[in-house]
Amino acid sequence: MTEVAPNQQVEPNDRPRHVLDLGAFVGELTVEDDASSDDVSLEGLEQELHDCKTDDVVAMILSKGTTLRDYTRDVENNLRQIELESIEDYIKESDNLVSLHDQIHDCDTILSQMEKLLSGFQAEIGSISSDIKILQEKSMDMGLKLKNRKAAESKLAKFVEDIIVPPRMIDIIVDGEVNEEYMRTLEILSKKIKFVEIDTMVKTSQALSDVQPELEKLRQKAVSKIFDFIVQKLNALRKPKTNVQILQQSVLLKYKYVILFLKEQGKEVYLDIRAAYIDTMNKVLSANIRAYIQALEKLQLDIATSNDLIGVDTRSTSLFLRGREPLKNRSAVFALGERINILKEIEEPALIPHIAEASSKKYPYEVLFRSLHKLLMDTAASEYLFCDEFFGEQSTFYDIFAGPFSVIDEHLNSILPNCYDAIGLMLMIRIIYKHQLIMSRRRIPCLDSYLDKVNISLWPRFKMVFDMHLNSLRNANVRTLWEDDVHPHYVMRRYAEFTASLIQLNVDYGDGQLELNLERLRMAIDDLLVKLAKLFQKPKSQTVFLINNYDMTIAVLKEAGPEGGKIQMHFEELLKSNTSIYVEELLAEHFSELIKFVKTRASEDPSSSSERPISVNEVEPIVKDFGSRWKAAIELMHNDVITSFSNFLCGMEILRAALTQLLLYYTRLSDCMKKIVGGSALNKDLVSISSIMYEIRKYSRTF
Repeated sequence: MTEVAPNQQVEPNDRPRHVLDLGAFVGELTVEDDASSDDVSLEGLEQELHDCKTDDVVAMILSKGTTLRDYTRDVENNLRQIELESIEDYIKESDNLVSLHDQIHDCDTILSQMEKLLSGFQAEIGSISSDIKILQEKSMDMGLKLKNRKAAESKLAKFVEDIIVPPRMIDIIVDGEVNEEYMRTLEILSKKIKFVEIDTMVKTSQALSDVQPELEKLRQKAVSKIFDFIVQKLNALRKPKTNVQILQQSVLLKYKYVILFLKEQGKEVYLDIRAAYIDTMNKVLSANIRAYIQALEKLQLDIATSNDLIGVDTRSTSLFLRGREPLKNRSAVFALGERINILKEIEEPALIPHIAEASSKKYPYEVLFRSLHKLLMDTAASEYLFCDEFFGEQSTFYDIFAGPFSVIDEHLNSILPNCYDAIGLMLMIRIIYKHQLIMSRRRIPCLDSYLDKVNISLWPRFKMVFDMHLNSLRNANVRTLWEDDVHPHYVMRRYAEFTASLIQLNVDYGDGQLELNLERLRMAIDDLLVKLAKLFQKPKSQTVFLINNYDMTIAVLKEAGPEGGKIQMHFEELLKSNTSIYVEELLAEHFSELIKFVKTRASEDPSSSSERPISVNEVEPIVKDFGSRWKAAIELMHNDVITSFSNFLCGMEILRAALTQLLLYYTRLSDCMKKIVGGSALNKDLVSISSIMYEIRKYSRTF
């Protein structure tokens, strides 16, 4: 241990401190010059000096004028001093370090004891872990055995349950009534039969020889009982006035599983049941539809015969055939009228014949046609859905409805060859189209082929009747049809109503073939009308006749709706051109000299050196004649128009056009007179334009 310095006093309660005299121990530090400095390489010195130019410490040393060697010596002395002070501090804390060392030694002893204790625990835990592992293995082995035993028990229990035939099931199958419990038992029996037939484990089981004969006996008994039960229910369908659909929905559908059982376990009996049902329903539905058709035939109103054609002379048909038929029914041959309402009532219930017959009402055939097919649609939809649900196959429906389809085909084949009602035929075509849409919305395709077949049979008949109308116009006897009357001809009215009806029935359909046929019909009526007009001796009468017929046709087309299209535009052009012709003819009848002068001479220049210049003497008679009778002539024109044209509004339009044209002619005459030498002498005889305008307005007010 170090000695305590003599000059250091020990204070009471203070432990003696060990002080080390660093100066005596170390001595004076001296820095000698390095004798070997001359051997130091100066390579790279220039670069290091260049790098030290920017160093702050070097710059400070240089600024003080101190040599680097002196500065280095000072730094080393300072470092040695600091090092001695640091050692002195560590010596002052030596007691604490000794105490710390003792504490660490004690801790190490305690930790060594704990290590021994924990090692003992670890050995004991390892022993316990080994025991737990052994127990776990035993537990897993027991669990696997238990699982296997449960699986074996489950399979054995299921096997016993599937193969055993309970006495209760035998009693129900043999002696029970066919009801819901019976059907549940049938389902169990079916599963057992399938189990015996399919399961491979049963094939090797000794129980098979005991169970299989019993199951076969039960199957045969069940099939026999089901057959008798279904046949009894089918016999109920044959009874008169039976509501078939109610019986199907409320009775047969409840037992649809027995049909499935027969299909799986008694195929031959199933086929017999299916055949019996098809035969029953075929006869029942055929009889019902035949009776309905016969009842509808009593309600039929005959609209047209083979003589009811556009171009046939009404006087050539027998009055005795027409005497009992109401006039309004005759108009329905060509005019659609209220018959179009049948398309708006397409989903209304079918007619009930005895109610309609009691009210003594008669209906056009398209009404009966809609009712028949409405009944067919509803019946077919119900039967189709029933067959699909009860038998599980759609082919049954087509076998059933072969009979009803045949009955309706027979009826249509007797009706269509004698149907000459083109409007009715087109209505039936539209009815079929709407029925197809209804069945499509219902998503029931059972009538697709039938409705297509009916549609295909209707179009040729319509085309044939339409061609009869067309040929009646092409082959018409003009002299027989002609009447000395400029008012609209009845043939033209028939054509207008017939065309308007078909155009109206083609809205929303856009049938190009029908439009082409209407165009052919229009060309035929144009030709016939011109031939009829030529039989009038006076050209003006011919024009009036054409105008009246064109105007009537346009009016009928407009009444039917705004869908006149090309045909209406065609007649409007003809009306316009013939109106212009009539205006010229009417004016020429009363003001021929005025019109002749204006057209031939008014365009000449009176001051020109022509061979025959216009003179006052040439114009004076025309002016005086006009002034003396222009009002009377206009009145005559007015009366002529009133008596000539059936349509008052059309007549007034024509009169106004004639007066306007007259005003133009007279205005040109007045302008010409202003250019004639001495023409002012006739000013007193001129009628003022305002006077003529006043007269025109007067007739316009009448209009």
